[in-house]
Amino acid sequence: MTASMADAPPPGLRMPGRRGTELALLAGAVLISVCGYIDVGLARQNAVPGDAASYGAGLAALALLGHLAVRFRAPYADPLFLPIAILLNGLGLLLIFRLDLETPKDQAAPTQLVWSALGVGLFAAVVLLLRDHRILQRYAYVSVAAGLALMVVPIFFPAVNGAKIWIRVAGFSFQPGEFAKILLTVFFAAYLAANRNALAHTGKRMWKFHFPTGRVLGPVVAVWLVSVGVLVIERDLGTSLLFFGVFVVLLYVATGRTGWIAVGLLLAAAGAAAVGLLEPHVHSRVADWLHPFASITAGRGASQLAQSLFAFAAGGLLGTGLGEGHSALIGFAMKSDFILATYGEELGLTGLTALFVLYALLVARGYRAGLALRDPFGRLLAVGLASLLAVQVFVIAGGVMGLIPLTGMAMPFLAQGGSSVVTNWVIVALLIRISDSARRPHPDAAETGVIAAAGPGGARSGSSARPYEEEDFPYGYGGPHATGDGGGPGARGEHDTPGAPDGHGTPGTPDGQGGSR
Repeated sequence: MTASMADAPPPGLRMPGRRGTELALLAGAVLISVCGYIDVGLARQNAVPGDAASYGAGLAALALLGHLAVRFRAPYADPLFLPIAILLNGLGLLLIFRLDLETPKDQAAPTQLVWSALGVGLFAAVVLLLRDHRILQRYAYVSVAAGLALMVVPIFFPAVNGAKIWIRVAGFSFQPGEFAKILLTVFFAAYLAANRNALAHTGKRMWKFHFPTGRVLGPVVAVWLVSVGVLVIERDLGTSLLFFGVFVVLLYVATGRTGWIAVGLLLAAAGAAAVGLLEPHVHSRVADWLHPFASITAGRGASQLAQSLFAFAAGGLLGTGLGEGHSALIGFAMKSDFILATYGEELGLTGLTALFVLYALLVARGYRAGLALRDPFGRLLAVGLASLLAVQVFVIAGGVMGLIPLTGMAMPFLAQGGSSVVTNWVIVALLIRISDSARRPHPDAAETGVIAAAGPGGARSGSSARPYEEEDFPYGYGGPHATGDGGGPGARGEHDTPGAPDGHGTPGTPDGQGGSR
């Protein structure tokens, strides 16, 4: 090898966009949904449903629309987000169609398909129009004002099934709280990104606990009071647990202090216990959770929760088969709150495990996108949006399975509910936009042959990356000013080279590095 060949830089490398992988997974997701649709028709009517082809074509069109939007505007996004969302949405339409066969006069599948189309349309709009997720940080206080307004408006409308969370106008109804959860997450991420150091390092220390100043802690207490207020006035246990739980998660991610999780759990438990004792609607749900078979003992028949538990038990390991269950016994909420019971009965523990794995993948890829970012707002926003899905799945599944009291929320993508499915598609769109920013290669890195995910706020590698700054380390470790004897980033040992601020570089370079990071 000649000297000129040895000194020549390697050819430019390109980060794979993985859009071909995404397209193949989308085809599989559509195929699984169509096969399930046909299976239900064969089980219930001994014939292939006449609209199976149109159902498959409609779902494929939605998948293709989303894929084209991602390919055009977010070519480096994670290839799993969209296929998982399409599969979950397809399974939801399949289950609602199956339950429609039990209620011929109440057909919900066509309406849910329209809402799904609207959700995918908004998904495409967000991916195409939102060039940089950091733009949302500018509208933090607008977001919290709009979010709180959306949560307050249902108070002035009649209660539905005991909870004031719906707005019904001229036969049209929607849940404004579903849209409020995204707006509040944007505010939480922006507020904590701006105040994470004050929350982590300022204030007074008493024994083993660190208490921030009142000025910084004030919004935390305000969020707790709002969550309890929503629980008391609207009788909505689910929304209260959801957005307060997400805020506690973001607080922990921003500060790195586990004490916030303990404080959050104590506050949530205290508020829920107090309201559970004082508010009749919430108290009835707590009582039903503690004694799910009390109505059977009293001779009134099985309650909804008892029927749900019977459905899971009947499903066993492999399930009764699509269309072969008895979910109609659950009653009016079988297509919404209790749709997971239908899934568990007809697909069994195996199907439930696969479903929870899909949700876990969706959440994990959201966390992964956040970890790959270096801007605090994007990192917290990704974690917050993924946590919205995680907490919602836990709260709903826990309620239906008898782990916690019922909350009356909709399973993401699976349950009947237009507001829910539209909101979930917007969440996936934001995660795809963040993922594209995290995975996008640095324009200068391609010249040196180094792959670096350093687009807007992306993680960095390569000699062209700028030095790390203190704001890149929100947890109080690493960075130019960190000291200690640990082995993590920024730890200075006895063999550190002078002039290397991060403790493991070479002298003479501004960022303490001699090569790629």
